[in-house]
Amino acid sequence: MSSASTGHESLAGRVVVVTGAGKGIGLAIAERFASVGAKVAINDVDESAASSAAAAIEVDGGIAIATPADVSDSSQVAEMFDRVVAEWGTVDVLVNNAAIVSPTLHFFDADEAWWRRIIDVNLTGHFLCGHRASKIMAKQGRGSIINMSSGGATRAHRAFTAYDASKGGIEALTRAMALDLGPYGVRVNALMPGSIDTVGMDPEARALRGENIPAGRIGVPFDMTGPALFLASDDADYVTGDVLRVDGGMLSQQRSATVDIHPPSMFPDIGSIE
Repeated sequence: MSSASTGHESLAGRVVVVTGAGKGIGLAIAERFASVGAKVAINDVDESAASSAAAAIEVDGGIAIATPADVSDSSQVAEMFDRVVAEWGTVDVLVNNAAIVSPTLHFFDADEAWWRRIIDVNLTGHFLCGHRASKIMAKQGRGSIINMSSGGATRAHRAFTAYDASKGGIEALTRAMALDLGPYGVRVNALMPGSIDTVGMDPEARALRGENIPAGRIGVPFDMTGPALFLASDDADYVTGDVLRVDGGMLSQQRSATVDIHPPSMFPDIGSIE
């Protein structure tokens, strides 16, 4: 039996980069990593949000720095990782969380600029960050990359064409990266959140969203943190190329949960189509 440390204790002192960590799921994951002794780089396109999150973690006794950057910009991504390596010497874990959803547009209303922006941030951003981080990890013979998928990767949301396409691409990217990086000791997996309340819904909306979910409720950002710690830790040393669903059983059932935010009643009238 290996004598290597396992579980959350194996993350103490490790360097973790979390993208899109200024709020929501990314922030919750960053805070949880810091709570177990990891050094956390807080990325967000919003410099103020990144700085505030890092400062709050340090107030709570954790170790964090703000690394603002647009993950769809290769030069900004390079600068971000250079900053982390200059500060802490390496990168052990990357959580590719940064993504955009809005605006939601019916397929008829979509345009190329909308498509490209969502694909650039969500999918290309995962590639750019993963590409940079994996080279750092490979040199030390160890690392974990956690991509962020969605139920839209294998199902679909109305008016989410670009978003769902980006998430399907992320799951394919996860498998392909796992194959290429495995021989270098770098594991690549994905988390698939279900219906997660990241904005603070009112009780009625929360109840409506949660009534058809087997767990009996919608999720909160903290629900994503334990699975993220597991995939990053030595306990998951033989787990790669996989997608871990964290959805309260939502996709395991025949009936659909109440998750559409753009129902057919909002679709374009046929007479308005150009």
